[in-house]
Amino acid sequence: MNQQDTGLDPWVRSILRCPVTGAELVDAVGPDGEPELRSTDPDRPLAYPVRDGVPVLLESEAREP
Repeated sequence: MNQQDTGLDPWVRSILRCPVTGAELVDAVGPDGEPELRSTDPDRPLAYPVRDGVPVLLESEAREP
């Protein structure tokens, strides 16, 4: 998986969790080449966009990677 820096401070990244599953989020790159955060839950993988350095952790904004 390609990864791209989301621009988030490490301490912020360490506490962020998927709002749907509670799983850890990891840095990734979406199909459009933009940074995103992906849930590590194997049963319900979700990807959340990062817009202007701000993670959009809304279920309505999530997509399946």
